Amino acid sequence: MSRQAPTLEDVAREAGVSRATVSRVVNGVRNVDPAIQDLVRRAIERTGYAPNQAARQLVTRRTTTVALVVSGAGDASDSEQNAFATRVFADPFFGRVVGGVVGHLRPRSMHPVLMFAETPEARQEVLAYLRQGGADGALIVSTHPDDPLPALLAGAGLPAVLFARPGRPVPLSYVDLAHRDGGRLAAEHLLERGCRRIATVTGPLAVAASQERLAGFRDTLARHGHPYVPVAEGGFTVDSGMAATASLFAEHPDLDGLFTANDLMAQGAVQVLRDHGRRVPGDVAVIGFDDSSVAVTCRPRLTTVRQPVEEMAATMARLLDEHIRGERRDPTSVIFDPELVVRDSA
Repeated sequence: MSRQAPTLEDVAREAGVSRATVSRVVNGVRNVDPAIQDLVRRAIERTGYAPNQAARQLVTRRTTTVALVVSGAGDASDSEQNAFATRVFADPFFGRVVGGVVGHLRPRSMHPVLMFAETPEARQEVLAYLRQGGADGALIVSTHPDDPLPALLAGAGLPAVLFARPGRPVPLSYVDLAHRDGGRLAAEHLLERGCRRIATVTGPLAVAASQERLAGFRDTLARHGHPYVPVAEGGFTVDSGMAATASLFAEHPDLDGLFTANDLMAQGAVQVLRDHGRRVPGDVAVIGFDDSSVAVTCRPRLTTVRQPVEEMAATMARLLDEHIRGERRDPTSVIFDPELVVRDSA
């Protein structure tokens, strides 16, 4: 005959505490003495007790699951949705977001469920999933300033936190970077190196972060007597960085300083400059943005403006946990400071 599964009572006897105390520890109630929590957890390990998740959810009204949603504003076909997912997984930025989220959730026995919301139907699926209790709340990474999902979540009263300030004001918490300061750091460094013919490759200018990085870069150069900055718009990809740099170089072949709005585009810029016989940084200094894995694998290694993505994502997850638990009721914002990381390219 098979052995009966261990119960709460078995754990309580093993730990020498009451069944109610074991239940509080298992269900994550925070007002249990840490020494008692440790005692109960060791008793759980010895007995092999596994909580009944359905019963636990009835008690706590929580699934210990959160939706990590990558969202946009398009009405994409199936093939376009697949291409979108492929681009997301190929971008080191998203991997850093996932790492930060998981780093916060895992020690708390919480788990993310990845969802995409690139169409109206997909957005409704996310809303239904949350309303039906599939997850306790949502972490939203929007890829488009006109993304309607944040407003839909706020209107439905569902717990959600955003990575980056939303394109349209909504009463939801978010984390973001002081992007304008990042552009300022890049401009100051190029000027300190003696660069005088400076240009920039922006991200998509419909995106607030791209606008802010450009504004900080332009404003700083203007304060130092550079009223005109050649600009080419990119799309945060290597190929777009190559195309934008080639366009700039064709019009301004005497460039000696270049700021790109992310590291992938900086990698593309370095390739184009090399193809045109320009040394980096000897002839043209190049600065990226993000301090992603690309920055250290590129040759030369990229000087870049660091965005602490993992820490930002962990904070996003912490804020959502606080909203879910009722510890935070009003929306808040947390803004991180960028940092210049000097390597070989500038």
